[in-house]
Order: sequence, then C-alpha cells, then structure tokens
Amino acid sequence: MSKRHAQPTLSDVARLAGVGVGTVSRVVNGGINVSPETFRKVDAAIQRLGYRPNHAARVLKGGRTKTIGLLVPSIADSFFASCAEAAGRVARLHDSLLIVSVTKNRHDAEMNSLDVLMRHRPDGLLLVPSSSSQTDLSRLLNRSPIPVITFDRPLPGSGCSSVLTNSFESAREATAHLIGHGYKRILCFGGEPELYTIAERVRGYHKAMEEAGLPPMIDTSLGPDASRASSLLAVHLKSKRPPDAILTLKNSSTIGTFQALQELGVPVPSRVALLGFDDFELATTLRPAISVVQQPIEDIGRTAAELLFAQLEGASRTKTSNRLKQNQVILANRLVIRRSCGCGSV
Repeated sequence: MSKRHAQPTLSDVARLAGVGVGTVSRVVNGGINVSPETFRKVDAAIQRLGYRPNHAARVLKGGRTKTIGLLVPSIADSFFASCAEAAGRVARLHDSLLIVSVTKNRHDAEMNSLDVLMRHRPDGLLLVPSSSSQTDLSRLLNRSPIPVITFDRPLPGSGCSSVLTNSFESAREATAHLIGHGYKRILCFGGEPELYTIAERVRGYHKAMEEAGLPPMIDTSLGPDASRASSLLAVHLKSKRPPDAILTLKNSSTIGTFQALQELGVPVPSRVALLGFDDFELATTLRPAISVVQQPIEDIGRTAAELLFAQLEGASRTKTSNRLKQNQVILANRLVIRRSCGCGSV
C-alpha cells in the first residue's frame, strides 16, 4: 500500500522560493507589501509544489473565509438569477465562493438567513432587502463588522451602499412614449407596491400622466405570480373607462398580462397596447413582439460585487469609514421599442 504524500506547507514554499514564511503568508493572503518579483517567485513555488492554503487555519486566525453571502428574493426569477450569476463571476475572480440564500421577500426569512450566514463568517454580503423600511435590519447592518452592498433596492439608515436603476425616470419615459402614441387611458398594472422598485415605477408613471393632464389608472393588486391577470383585466376592460394601453411593472406581470389579453380575445396593440418593465427571453418571439424597459441586469450584479470587493480590498474598514462610503450607484435602463406599444419596428 503506497504512502500518502504529505501536503506541502508554508515552510516548504518558503524554502523553495528562498523567502521567509511571513512573505509566503502575505502572498497567499493577497500579496500586500510584496514586490512583483517576490510575488512571482512565491507563486511559482506554490504552483510547483501544489500548495493549497489551510482554509480552516486561516479562518481561526481571523483571516478571510473567501465566501460572500448573497440574499435574494428568488432564483426562479430570471432577474435575480442573472444578477447572482454576474456576482458569482466576480467572486470567482477573487477566489471566493458565493453562498446564495432565498428570502421570498419575507422579512422573517431574511433575518433568519442573515443569522445563519453570519455564523459562517462571510467576508461580505450582497443583499436585496425585502423592504426599504425595515428598521431592525437597518440597525443590524449598520453594526455589521463586514461590508454589505444592497442592490435593486436601497436600505436607508443601514450605512450600506446600493446599486440601483433609474426606475422613476424610465417609467416616466415609457409612459410618455405611450402618451405620444395618443393613448389616454393608460393602466399601470402590477403588484407588490410595497417594494421600492415598484413604488418608483408607479411614481414615474404618475408623473408622466400628471404632466400630460391625464387621470392615472393604477392597479397594483396583481400578485407576484400574475395568476389573477385575466380576471382583473376583464373587470378593467368592461369598465366605463377601459384601458387603451397598459404599462406593466415587472416581467411576470407583462407575461401574465399578454397571456390574459390573448385569453380575453383582445388584440395587441390594435385594441390595447402593451409596454412592460424588464426584458425576457420570449419578448422578441411573441407576436407582437413586446416593447420593454430593459434593465442592465448583469451590470447590476457585477457592479454590486465589484463594490463589495473594493471595500474588502481597501484599507481596514471601520463603521465610520463605512458610513462615509455609503452611496448609491444608479445604472440607466433602456427603452426597447418593438411592436406591442404600437410602433412598427420589430
């Protein structure tokens, strides 16, 4: 029976590279205060010996765990799944593992997931808050010893930087586009009005209608899965002021609305125009193709992760410096015109 070869140690690497153990340790932990030439020598020795850092020992000494926590409402939603993939790519570039937890937009699940994650000592957290008004969550994160970045939704009072999109302005622009077609009874349709992004989109719609002197028509009673779209729209279409256009507030609402209009025998856009938030895979293959407000989804996840690692790799972080670093990165959405809004382009 052959003997198992002993794992190479820091001392073995130091001996081969002709440097001290402390220098090897600095290279393994990020190369701080190490010259490029020394870094190359140590890295060559590491590769030759097949050295792998003792992760458990590093954690016990207070070092990084090379893990990042990610809390999102869902990974079945293509928006959050794409954000997670983009963040994961950034984490891999930093030799780190992304640990994903799903909250279903429930505050209790969010707090429980945070508690479990913190016991695993992640180096930092990426978070989509279940609400922007959770004072207990804000207090918890404001005391956090690790950096936290929120995305898609801010968390005031938490001391956390946020990566957002210009939901208000893009909803205003999308509504103005429909108004430009001559539509006057534009229904703003969706659900979850308590969420920051939805509230901002409703606000942008309302502003555009106000500027045009048109009465708003808002229905945010649609559930997150849009299963009630057909019954709700049937009521609107039979009302004294049936909509001649619909602005939907998220991709599931757009899909549910399009399916409901088909079921109800309502042609798009000749009777009711449709423009929705968030692009989706079938938007170009449906007939008519769906006009959308397209969010830079991968950029959101990537930017949030890059901000997090920038904080991790900066100078030693204190709560004071965290508050000073708090800011919002606002990424621009894009209006993608197809046929469902009444335009002639594919």
